[in-house]
Amino acid sequence: MRPPAAALLPLLAIAALAGCRAEANRTEAPPPPPARPVQVAEVSFAPLAESRAWTGVVRARREADLGFRAGGRIVERLADVGATVAAGQPLARLDPADLVLSLRAAEAELASAEAQARQAAADAGRSATLRAAGHVSAAFDDGRQAAARSTAERAAAARAQLALARNRLDYAVLRAPTDGVVTALLAEAGQVVAEGQPVLRLANPAERELVVQVPETAIAGLAPGAPAEAGFWSRPGAAPVPVRLRELAPQAEGALRTYAARFALPAKAPGWMALGMTGTVRVAGANAAAAPVATLPLSALHDRGAGPMVWKVEGTRIAAVPVEVVSLGEATATLRAPALAPGDKVVSLGPQLLDPGMSVRVVQTRLGATLR
Repeated sequence: MRPPAAALLPLLAIAALAGCRAEANRTEAPPPPPARPVQVAEVSFAPLAESRAWTGVVRARREADLGFRAGGRIVERLADVGATVAAGQPLARLDPADLVLSLRAAEAELASAEAQARQAAADAGRSATLRAAGHVSAAFDDGRQAAARSTAERAAAARAQLALARNRLDYAVLRAPTDGVVTALLAEAGQVVAEGQPVLRLANPAERELVVQVPETAIAGLAPGAPAEAGFWSRPGAAPVPVRLRELAPQAEGALRTYAARFALPAKAPGWMALGMTGTVRVAGANAAAAPVATLPLSALHDRGAGPMVWKVEGTRIAAVPVEVVSLGEATATLRAPALAPGDKVVSLGPQLLDPGMSVRVVQTRLGATLR
């Protein structure tokens, strides 16, 4: 007797399932994933260039605070801040009344001294004649001769006092010692000033320099004549101006504990470079004692939780190489990597998409320090 058709259905389903499994076992394993295309950058090393920058102002190499060589009240100021003056040009005047009186007193003193000197010289001449005739003693004649010499010296002193009084009257006018520009006013008309008190500041713009304050940690690498370059805030797009260190202060300032460094500007500096402008001096030098560094694209740097690293391409595989970050720029990173050698290739884009040992295929080699 044949079994009913309903009883055969489960048996047929089991046989069909077994056949599918056997067919699946006969299929081949899936192929490995294709190599991941990557961009790489070639590694090159160079000494670390240390760039140091300090900000300062443009000053004249030669500037001085000018004052009267006599005291008195200022009656007139003849120059303003920013005025260009020539050598010998009057800048200010004092009230000459007291100086004129001193001059007249010196003239009277000289006249009196000369009269006494003439009288004493005549007495000395008569005494010498009487002594030769034997009418006076030698002691008497010696006294007359000494008096004549004394009055002659007093007359010479009076003449010197008169010359000094004339000079002081001339000092009532303050004149520019050299060509220059008035950069500051330190006294005004109506003010009483002492002899030598500063009245204004005069700078000679023919020689200009950039004065900056250097910290004590940076002076070891500076020497007179060291080349540098300066950029100015008023001309952000202008090419840097070459400068050289002319003078480094031998002692630090008391308040800031910094050393004043004067960088001389070229003789043919641009005309727009005015006194008082703000500029930044940059001094670059190689640190030979430090390990060389490599500059790579910033996109090559990656961190998987164990510190900064890059992917080194070894044939068709990649390996993680730890690095030390020296500095970061807008598009590049300066690194130290003892495990890398010149000419090695590292993945320069998308390192976060890779895993250790992954197969890769180089499609483009870009410049190590650029995005190209």
